[in-house]
Amino acid sequence: MAASSLSTFSSLSLRSPSRFSPFQSQTHHTFFIPKPNLSPFYLLLNPTKFDPIKPNSTTAETTFFDNTDPEEISTYDPPERPEDFIEPASFDDGPMESEEEIAKAYEELYGAAYSGETFLGNDIYAMDSKVKKTTSFGKTKKEKAKDGFDERVVQVRRVTKVVKGGKQLHFRAVVVVGDKKGQVGVGVGKAKEVIAAVQKSAVNARRNLITVPMTKYLTFPHRSDGDFGAARVMLRPAAPGTGVIAGGAVRIVLEMAGVENALGKQLGSNNALNNARATVVAVQQMRQFSEVAQERGIPMEELWK
Repeated sequence: MAASSLSTFSSLSLRSPSRFSPFQSQTHHTFFIPKPNLSPFYLLLNPTKFDPIKPNSTTAETTFFDNTDPEEISTYDPPERPEDFIEPASFDDGPMESEEEIAKAYEELYGAAYSGETFLGNDIYAMDSKVKKTTSFGKTKKEKAKDGFDERVVQVRRVTKVVKGGKQLHFRAVVVVGDKKGQVGVGVGKAKEVIAAVQKSAVNARRNLITVPMTKYLTFPHRSDGDFGAARVMLRPAAPGTGVIAGGAVRIVLEMAGVENALGKQLGSNNALNNARATVVAVQQMRQFSEVAQERGIPMEELWK
């Protein structure tokens, strides 16, 4: 009986203490939750018993700076400048920027302005247009900035698209825009409403502007022919006072470009869009006499010899 009790006592004495036992080794801290009724002076005198950091934790580290003096006054010692160092010029010493350079920088940062002027060749309608609210029938009317281009609707047709659930009805509009000073463009757009289709086609036409070469008599420098699809257009210069003798989309394109004396004829298809684009192709093939003389390296007087 005595031997068994001794073995049991020895096994109990050699067992490691419990996790929450107060009889732990002196190398470890003892953790107790401080009660509200304990005196703060007791907590000050025994800080290790209420240390919230675990003894084996490596997250909290204490660093001691024994070699630093907090009262020491430190001085800044910058590096020396190299011998070939050239100090940059001041911002105010540079040349003054012009208004056009400032406008280009502003447009590069924020995009095209609403004023309708672009210095980088961007689309002036890249941003949403200004919306003017009207009280008629509770609708809103969009008004875009005036950029000097006039719009002329060439054709509006209904088009249908067959889908799984039936047919979808849309409107296709062909619009020609021009400033009547040599610039003209043809655009096409589709939408569920006629007004939206015209607006889309006008934006598309402004993205496809071309310059029409003209003489001082507001006519073509020479004759030209243009093809687009099955449409073929013939353009001829005319004497002053002749006017624009053409029909269909060819006449509208020439009038919006500012041509006042010209002859035009549609020789192929009667499609308005293809004839308008064939007119643009024919105009793009024209060149001024000064351009041809410059390419050949001869004066203009020798072109007629």
